[in-house]
Formats: sequence, structure tokens, C-alpha cells
Amino acid sequence: CLHGRDDSAKMSSKVAGRTASSKHSKDADKDKADNIKVIVRCRPLSSKEEARNCEKCVAIDTKTGVITVTNPASKEARTFTYDKAFDWTSTQMEVYEATGRPIVEAVLDGYNGTIFAYGQTGTGKTFTMEGVRSDPALRGIIPCCFDDIFSCIQRSPGKEFLVMVSYLEVYMEKVRDLLSKDVSKALKVSYHPETGAYVKDLHSCVVNSAKEIERVMSLGNKNRSVGVTDMNERSSRSHAILTIHVECSEAGEDGEKHIRVGKLNL
Repeated sequence: CLHGRDDSAKMSSKVAGRTASSKHSKDADKDKADNIKVIVRCRPLSSKEEARNCEKCVAIDTKTGVITVTNPASKEARTFTYDKAFDWTSTQMEVYEATGRPIVEAVLDGYNGTIFAYGQTGTGKTFTMEGVRSDPALRGIIPCCFDDIFSCIQRSPGKEFLVMVSYLEVYMEKVRDLLSKDVSKALKVSYHPETGAYVKDLHSCVVNSAKEIERVMSLGNKNRSVGVTDMNERSSRSHAILTIHVECSEAGEDGEKHIRVGKLNL
């Protein structure tokens, strides 16, 4: 699902695709289905890099999404263009507003949405996605999504919601359920002709608040595979996917109840 203009490195993306029917114009559906964006965030120099007197070789135009990378030796420069680019002065909320909030709104409207963080170890994926939960200014995309989902639910009288969460890990080509009592058990990825790919026997939890989702995620994080790298003393050595399944039931103009389903993959 990743794409960029020019031969640029692919760092992160978001996508919303229609999964359930509701009363929208074809143009609106097309806008949602085509909404795939690549957004880059550049971190500041690390303490190790500063100790080695490293220099910044990246220049970012946050208004145009253009990134210029300069070879320190040859001074040769290359430019890459993305849908959006953030430099090392960007705040967590600025990143969330550009990446997370539009997708949360789409998911509650019955679309599938994905926010996918990709990058080398030590580039700030965990900080961007999770952040520091105890500090409101440093909360990452994932906890902000939690808050937004239930804030929207509270502002939706006359509608009934069901929210479920699953959490899996892909490590050494094996899929594990991070919420299972037996996290060592490898699960099978299957395919359904109508609903697409799914993980058989993956456990789902019903949640009723943002805090409940955070507790579920904290439980799963304790079961993740970690290891030491040159860039990070405790690096996640796996891919993890937290999925929030949202069902909304409301009465239509015909007096019958209609169910809208959206899914957010983080």
C-alpha cells in the first residue's frame, strides 16, 4: 500500500478503503478508496550521533513535502517528494492531525483504515506511534486514535456501537496472538472470498473506553519479542498489528436498523 513520487524511500502510509455500505456519493467513495498517502517524519540527531559530531544531511520543506538529502562528502543532493513531511521540530499532535484523525473519522463512517509506520531501527517509529502515554503533549498516534474513537462515540446519540480489539505479532515468519494465554502458538493466515485475508483463531476483546484499549495493548506489549540492536537497547524485533473493529448500528429512513462496519489497523 506504500507509494511515493520519484524514487523515494517509503517510510509511512495511510489508507482508507470502503468495507460497508452506507449513503454516500460515488465521488465521496472514490475519494476515500484512493486515499493512500506517504508521510515522512525525520528525527533529530541522537546523543550518539552528536557525540561523534555528526552533521544533518537532510533538509525538509514542511510546506511542500520535499526532502533534500545531501552527501556530506560529494555534496551531491537528491530530492524526494511526499504527501507530507515533518522535520525534527514537529509535535506529536501535528503528526496525529495529519495522519490519524482523518482515518479515525473514516473508520467510524464504515471504512477500513491503516496507519503503518515503517523505518530503520532507531528512527522513531515507537515514539511516533505510541509516544509517552503519561504526558498529554507526547502521546503518539495510537493513544490519540483511542481517545478520538470514543470521543466520537460519546457525541453520537441515537447510535449503538460495538468496539473490539485484537493484537498480533509477525516474528520470524510466524503469526502470534499477543492476547492469547499461549502466545507461543503460531496461528494460520487464511483467506475468505468475501472478507479477504484473516488470522484463524485470533482473539478479540470487547472494549468500552480508551483506557480499556490501552490496558489491552499494554498486556500485548509485554508479550512482544524484543532484542538489543546498535541503535536501540530494547528494540521490538517484530511487526505488530493492533486492530480496532468498530460496528455502528442506527435506524435508517426506512425505520430499520442498519449496521456500518469499519476497521482500524495500527
